[in-house]
Amino acid sequence: MTDAQALIGTIDHAVLAPDATRCDILSACSLARELHVAGVCVHPRWVPTVAAALDGSGVATGSVAGFPLGATTTEAKCLEAMQAFESGAAEVDMVMAVTTLKSGDYDEVLLDIAAVVQVARDSDVDGALVKVILEMCYLTPDEKRLAAEIAVQAGVDFVKTSTGLGPHGATVEDVALLREIAPDGVGVKAAGGIRSLEQMRAMLDAGASRIGTSSTATIAAELGIDV
Repeated sequence: MTDAQALIGTIDHAVLAPDATRCDILSACSLARELHVAGVCVHPRWVPTVAAALDGSGVATGSVAGFPLGATTTEAKCLEAMQAFESGAAEVDMVMAVTTLKSGDYDEVLLDIAAVVQVARDSDVDGALVKVILEMCYLTPDEKRLAAEIAVQAGVDFVKTSTGLGPHGATVEDVALLREIAPDGVGVKAAGGIRSLEQMRAMLDAGASRIGTSSTATIAAELGIDV
């Protein structure tokens, strides 16, 4: 495997724009199959479409729960996750209950995340993954550390920086903090505002193991890959 292929293989190609059409979704799947990215992440409604388009490619179908604010109920997040797994998703990126954390209700945040993790464990999907989006742009330094620790305690597979819809996305400093806190076996996903190979490399160097981006074609071109 070349360095370029290894780098592309860390990408979760995001198609989460509010105006993304079926054509956009299918084009993303075609690109993902061609480049062999890690996964394609879409809104729940598009999971069956993506799962069918990616069948046999080795590219994971991903979806979201509680997106983008994390303010839905635990039951709603669990239902979204359950439906995603039943519809062909292998990975779910859930948004932490940000305002609940900022209110100091830490046990409730833990239970919220743990409930979605349990949905993945109870699903029929081998290796089902849950990534928790901490939306770190809204958190103080102490809250960032606490949020990551709670997510790890809840049993997530990845801690993730951002939805990409907040005031800012991933930062090198936040990625490094998450990598410091997350134990071996828990990945770090950097997402939000990563639009170039330079930014991607910086996140990987800081400790990220997955990159969430919608600029996959641009990054591939920078790597000299024709798409």
